[in-house]
Amino acid sequence: MSQTKSQALFDYPKYWAECYGTAPFLPMSRSEMDTLGWDSCDIIIVTGDAYVDHPSFGMAIIGRMLEAQGFRVGIIAQPNWHSKDDFMKLGKPNLFFGVTAGNMDSMINRYTAERRMRHDDAYTPNDEGGKRPDRAVTAYTQRCKEAFKGVPVIIGGIEASLRRIAHYDYWSDKVRRSVLFDSKADLLVYGNAERPLIEIAHRIARGEEVKKITDVRGSAFLANHALPGWKGIDSRDIDRPGKIEPIANPYAEISPTSCEQNKSQVNDVNAELTDITKTAQVVDISTSTYTKNKTWRKKDKPWENTYINLPTFEQVKENKVLYAHASRIFHQEVNPTSAKPLMQSHGTRVIWLNPPAKPLSQDEMDGIFGLPYMRVPHPSYGKAKIPAYDMIKTSINIMRGCFGGCTFCSITEHEGRIIQSRSHESIIAEIEDIKVKVPNFTGVISDLGGPTANMYQLNCKSEKAEATCRKPSCVWPTICGHLDTDHTPTIELYRKARKVKGIKKVLIASGVRYDLAIQDPEYVKELATHHVGGYLKIAPEHTETGPLNNMMKPGMGSYDKFKEMFDHYSKVAGKKQYLIPYFISAHPGTTDRDMVNLALWLKDNNFKLDQVQNFYPSPLANATTLYHTELNSLRNVTSKNLAKDDGIVAVPKGAIQRRLHKAILRYHDPNNWPEIRAALTKMGLSRLIGSSPTCLVPRETRNEQRKLHVGNRQGKNNAQGFKSSPGQQRHSAHNKQQSKKGLTRFSDNQFNEPKKVSNGKRSDKTEHVKAGLTEIWSDQRVIKNKGKNKKQ
Repeated sequence: MSQTKSQALFDYPKYWAECYGTAPFLPMSRSEMDTLGWDSCDIIIVTGDAYVDHPSFGMAIIGRMLEAQGFRVGIIAQPNWHSKDDFMKLGKPNLFFGVTAGNMDSMINRYTAERRMRHDDAYTPNDEGGKRPDRAVTAYTQRCKEAFKGVPVIIGGIEASLRRIAHYDYWSDKVRRSVLFDSKADLLVYGNAERPLIEIAHRIARGEEVKKITDVRGSAFLANHALPGWKGIDSRDIDRPGKIEPIANPYAEISPTSCEQNKSQVNDVNAELTDITKTAQVVDISTSTYTKNKTWRKKDKPWENTYINLPTFEQVKENKVLYAHASRIFHQEVNPTSAKPLMQSHGTRVIWLNPPAKPLSQDEMDGIFGLPYMRVPHPSYGKAKIPAYDMIKTSINIMRGCFGGCTFCSITEHEGRIIQSRSHESIIAEIEDIKVKVPNFTGVISDLGGPTANMYQLNCKSEKAEATCRKPSCVWPTICGHLDTDHTPTIELYRKARKVKGIKKVLIASGVRYDLAIQDPEYVKELATHHVGGYLKIAPEHTETGPLNNMMKPGMGSYDKFKEMFDHYSKVAGKKQYLIPYFISAHPGTTDRDMVNLALWLKDNNFKLDQVQNFYPSPLANATTLYHTELNSLRNVTSKNLAKDDGIVAVPKGAIQRRLHKAILRYHDPNNWPEIRAALTKMGLSRLIGSSPTCLVPRETRNEQRKLHVGNRQGKNNAQGFKSSPGQQRHSAHNKQQSKKGLTRFSDNQFNEPKKVSNGKRSDKTEHVKAGLTEIWSDQRVIKNKGKNKKQ
């Protein structure tokens, strides 16, 4: 058997309840249902967010989309989960409950990166905290099951999406089962789930049992064994991969001209492709099978009717190597055209994960965002402020998806890497809608964007390449030769938006992917001239090669070039405008020295960061795998490679080390100076303490000396002075070496090394200073080999 073919979203015959028409707001109470003439709801959506009827809120999109199919949809927003009462207030749904934690994962919403509870919630009226439970999807599903036994429950949204298989959970510091097992839901839909959810809704409405709906793309469910008719590839052992017939190499399609222009880039791409397919252990790509005269659609597709058997929950829970291996396979099976189903055993049962849903077409995207949203919170909230709404009420989502592949970000795992864009006409129509519906509209559109500001209508130029590509990123380590980087559609959209009558300003608030922007100077000119309100946020995230490679982010050469272009066009426009860079501290692959080098760069460029984000391990993200396993799952995970030094990743763990990394980025804050001084001394970098322009922090004052280090928080620490946290090996090879040998001290001339610049790009040893501040380098590496510690 094979997966069902995708049907256009608006081609389904309408459900009989279409005769009730469109509701002003989806009802949240029995009295509203009575006003609409409803005796019951067909579908009830339970959400952890306040109900805002705006296309930036998931429950509004799903609710209005189901309404457009003819279903009567009710909303239960932020119910009291301590009993079943709130889950019964709209009565029993005729078809199913749809459960989501909201626009954010409930654990990220409730806890900081240091695991401290937050006391506010931007998705709740008056920013009130505590209105949703931990692991909201599980709590809500259990109450729905308790309220009406036998009613199917379908879970979705970001929380369910990122927990669809066994995953590392940062808050409990352990590997947890798929959320399907904990919640006991009947089905899980992942990603922006309009397509799978609408198909499921119509099939249930036709009388099909939910347990028998097993062939919908973008869905997952529990079973006792693999589905009949499918052949499996056993990938539960890292050194004995399964194999199926070869797939044609999509990169053979690069034209001679492009290949000549991007020779090194294409070589990198092919090398990475080979590496990826070996690790996926399911495909052997060979260029010899590719014939240019044959059309792609007629070629054999060996991935059809083939699934991958992942390492079991019990294996990945106990074995970090197998966890890294499973994560790597998971991240390669995300291409909606060629991805295979994944199966993972949990005890005596299995979870079956169907391939991602097909991306939405432009017409479908236009249809979704053209639904009759009221664009304001539900009237029951009165005059209460909902901060998340206030932030986005005049912003417009112009696209979905992201092909950047940043390891710390979960957008790709949720929305996919295929860009799905709206038409200019649809976006302009939404601007007109905002003018009419948003109270006190001032004429300023706060954003035209999405996951990024400038991936609008950028896609792969080759159907064959896109159909089989398993690269995690289209722009790292270099921009793929197949990627269309023409920003003309975005530029034209900006110009049309500015011309709408009554619009005074159109700002761009979404993050700009600067390595793409510099490919089209006209875009940077348009942006700097018309769409920046004094400051433009941009996210280099770090300056050092090690962290950047583990983030899959471009080097600082791209940032420097973008800044040069941005400053130039701002000056030409007669404007004083500034870039606001964002950085992450304590990211996997970041050493203390990396953070010091970043701080030196910040000081040299006169940046004083007010807010710093410590790395937050969200479920299923690649960086979370690095954090949990301390293994480089971005490369092959094999027994052979584990013996190499690049198989081990330095991971900042423990409260003290994570706090130190955050403190170093705020080198200008006097409260952080004692901590930074102690760390610099421990690293042998006391030269950076003093009043010289080359120093990072000043020497201790008499006032500070009087305190005699009162409040010293080191306590019983490990060899480096950092407290161990759950999951951190107290006596790792790295800690043992540092405690025995100490860190390298550097000579005077290293702190006065001249700046080296080549063709406008930074050299390998990235330069930080104009005033004599330089990078610090150490050639010490630590590896693990057969359980013994060795110094390379």
